[in-house]
Amino acid sequence: MRIAVCPGSFDPITYGHLDIIRRASAIFDKVIVLISVNTSKKPSFTDTERRMMIEENTKQFPNVEIDILDGLLADYVERVGAIAIVKGLRAVSDFEYEFQMALANKQLYNGAETVFLTASAENMYLSSSVVKQIAYFDGDISKFVPENVLEFIRKRLIKE
Repeated sequence: MRIAVCPGSFDPITYGHLDIIRRASAIFDKVIVLISVNTSKKPSFTDTERRMMIEENTKQFPNVEIDILDGLLADYVERVGAIAIVKGLRAVSDFEYEFQMALANKQLYNGAETVFLTASAENMYLSSSVVKQIAYFDGDISKFVPENVLEFIRKRLIKE
């Protein structure tokens, strides 16, 4: 079985994330969407909330699972027997950072390759940070996130 891990903070999940997950699920037998701790970020949503948002929006992909990690990605990839780490790229700036991470992961565990999927044209500008910033000022984010995610954001982030 060809397993891929698709890591990210998913804080919150966007249509851009879902596009990458959908495309990865067509390539691999199993895709583990991995909510990973990024020590340089303070999440707006708990791990459990992010998991709920992802689960609700990936039901249509039977080969997608969700997990949470507070540790090294390379160790996780080895433990689950994955052959690939899938990362979405929006711009050259993403590539520089992700390329460094791919090389570091390869040094830690040589058994998995990083596969880069470029963002679809309609999602090239989209990030969780952009969504949160627009939401904070009560801007319309309905084109960026699914309805159930919009509800989470309204409850948590919209400035009253």
